[in-house]
Amino acid sequence: MQAVILAAGRGTRMGELTNDIPKPMLKISGRPILEYTLANLPSEIDEVIFIIGYLGHKIRNHFGAEYQGKDLQYVWQLSPSGTGGALWQIKKALHGKFIVLMGDDLYHQKDLKKILKHDLAVLVKEIDEPSRFGVIEIDDNGHLVQIAEKPARPKSNLVNAGVYVLDGRIFNYPLVPVYDGREFGLPQTMAQMADKHKIKVVRAEVWHPNTNGDDLQKAEEIVKKYFLI
Repeated sequence: MQAVILAAGRGTRMGELTNDIPKPMLKISGRPILEYTLANLPSEIDEVIFIIGYLGHKIRNHFGAEYQGKDLQYVWQLSPSGTGGALWQIKKALHGKFIVLMGDDLYHQKDLKKILKHDLAVLVKEIDEPSRFGVIEIDDNGHLVQIAEKPARPKSNLVNAGVYVLDGRIFNYPLVPVYDGREFGLPQTMAQMADKHKIKVVRAEVWHPNTNGDDLQKAEEIVKKYFLI
């Protein structure tokens, strides 16, 4: 099975920390964030496609062509086009069911194993301040209804953790412009897909987004607590 890791962003909210290193290569307890991601991928994953951009050569040079028996591929995202644009760029290289992950967040293998049990799914986490993230609305059966991006009045405390299990059906739906219209959001396209397909909402036990320097410091505690590597 293939995994797509989105790792093209600079991470401007990290400030000077990303002046000479891409955000997914920032270190937590001496190891790059991406190393935790790779180490926690379930055994079903045998190929990883990195979408790289800002200083992407540093990711490629560090990991090379193979990691713990998994084949590593690299595709350049030359201009920012959002999570949707990144995935559409490689749609011809994808086959069957695949998983998409953010390259700068921390995930635990048990949650990734759990989400892979479903054909179509999104990983979520229940938090106290959901308005910072994409808020997930679900039906009575635990399937996706809607994703509202940073709403002023969230309808739930479930937020999008940035992990998706998908297949080729996602490409039957149009890309949705976000922000200034130059980028396209994968969650927004998934919300369209949810009108006709059942997308399971899977709750994560461990998820830590690394948005800024403070998050990076907190990540040290997360790594020690949950033995992510």
